[in-house]
Amino acid sequence: MSLDRRTFVGRTAATGAGLALAGGLAPAATASATPHAPEGDTAGGRRFDLTVLGTTDLHGHVHNWDYFTDAEYTDADGNDVGLAKISTLVKRLRAERGPERTLLLDAGDTIQGTQLAYYYARIDPITGARGPVHPMALAMNAIGYDAAALGNHEFNYGIPLLRAFERQCDFPLLAANALDAATERPAFRPYWMTRVRVPHGPDVKVAVLGLTNPGIAIWDRAHVEGRMVFPGLVEQAERWVPRLRSMGADVVIVSAHSGTSGESSYGEQLPHVENAATLVAERVPGIDAILVGHAHEEIAERRVVNEATGREVVLAEPLKWGQRLTVFDIALTRRRGHWRVEEVSSRVLNSNTVPEDPEITGLLAEQHERVVAYVNQVIGTATEAMSAAESPWRDTPVIDFVNHVQAETVRAALAGTEYAELPVLSQAACFSRTAAIPAGEVTIRDVAGLYVFENTLEARLVTGAQLREYLEFSARYFVRTAPGEPVDPAALTNADGIPDYNYDVVSGVTYDIDIAAPAGSRIAELRLGGEPLADDAELVLAVNNYRASGGGNFPGVPEAEQLWADSEEIRNTLIAWVRASGEIDPSVFASPDWRLTREGEPVF
Repeated sequence: MSLDRRTFVGRTAATGAGLALAGGLAPAATASATPHAPEGDTAGGRRFDLTVLGTTDLHGHVHNWDYFTDAEYTDADGNDVGLAKISTLVKRLRAERGPERTLLLDAGDTIQGTQLAYYYARIDPITGARGPVHPMALAMNAIGYDAAALGNHEFNYGIPLLRAFERQCDFPLLAANALDAATERPAFRPYWMTRVRVPHGPDVKVAVLGLTNPGIAIWDRAHVEGRMVFPGLVEQAERWVPRLRSMGADVVIVSAHSGTSGESSYGEQLPHVENAATLVAERVPGIDAILVGHAHEEIAERRVVNEATGREVVLAEPLKWGQRLTVFDIALTRRRGHWRVEEVSSRVLNSNTVPEDPEITGLLAEQHERVVAYVNQVIGTATEAMSAAESPWRDTPVIDFVNHVQAETVRAALAGTEYAELPVLSQAACFSRTAAIPAGEVTIRDVAGLYVFENTLEARLVTGAQLREYLEFSARYFVRTAPGEPVDPAALTNADGIPDYNYDVVSGVTYDIDIAAPAGSRIAELRLGGEPLADDAELVLAVNNYRASGGGNFPGVPEAEQLWADSEEIRNTLIAWVRASGEIDPSVFASPDWRLTREGEPVF
């Protein structure tokens, strides 16, 4: 553990249904004050400067490494990733500001996202009798995190694994709005509180409230239904912030795994807003700053006026995967026997400006090498190369491959049932435009790169009318382009900010998408077996659990009857298929299921 971490009492969160709310104050830090930020008289009060650092959406990134390409991470913007880079920035800031006046927080989505994280959840899980320590726990403990909010992806591998991770962390995992379903008491610690030593003066008491995402109830229903409930962020902040102030908190910071838009990706399925950080700032008095997560956006500083007090609350969100580090600078003055926050500002630092911390890379070197060896195992061959580069606007064999395996898996599962004779369709999305299957030898990382999320497979019973509505909703992804206008593929997709993973294509039927027509009226020539698809036709749709649970707010499927569900990740189903078949041959499954048109004429 890093030597400059402050300690706190009641560090271990409850592992049962309830939680004794012992959010006690930490002992004061004992290190001496840094000479770089002296206290002084400010308008008659003693000044103290506190620094709060923050990360979010780390998604299992420790090294600046891409396990899917087996190379150092890179992107078009020159970003780097990983906790090893963040550690270097944190050490520099602690040296500059003083470790005793510098806190380090995270806003969730920590243990899912890379093959490194996956390996220690599924291949060599930390829940085993002699299970290893999770690499994210190792790295975050060494860096010296003080507290972390839970993200929705913390629940992807089930509650037992999350509890094992929690036990391995030297800092609390916070979620004031994750409640035990039976008792409605907090299932995790709601907050963390500490005293920061002020030389020659009273300590500054800092409280951190953790809030997670109510969408967990939908996206990970299989893991949490009947066990936990997730009320709204505003509702729980209204309960806890006054309590923290009454306990003497001079500074209140919220670490929220929730974006700022005020919108939800699942529409009206739950009464609580998914991206509610701005609403919390506006409606809940007594908050000084909010570390924002979940949306994978970069917000250096956003000021939101609280409706009740008229005071500004500063929000900041560092970019995902350790690409940025948020720095909150909080200035306090001592007046009439109390510390008062006079000013808060924030900025983000780019992790590509520093080298990796050798302490962190060395600490996890063995785990990293083990995972690199695992993902480079050869599991089969491919007769030709397949790329996802054009998948967002053109029917490509690589997406057909995913749909082929999913449909084949569902057909086998339904064999011998009353649904065995129904047509089986399949949905898939392009999760990464850089995903590719090479000609020749195919490795685990090649196949895993096609499906970067831990989704599982379901079969839902839908009608022709529901499928048409589903496809219309998906086709909103394209920018409306009139006949005769030039078509630039780079500018054709992601209309209204819709991400690639929320554009689904469906195999087993054929259809046109008229990009000259308005959204909602784009699907034409929808056919099954060459014949127009009837509205009352019964179909089986192979669909991932995220979409089936309402992720992306696609219509029809969440209410459709579930015929079958698998506990295995789709990624593993793809890998197992290649192992069993030995060969990926596009001539077996590639077919032109859909195309973009304008007034009946193909765009490409």
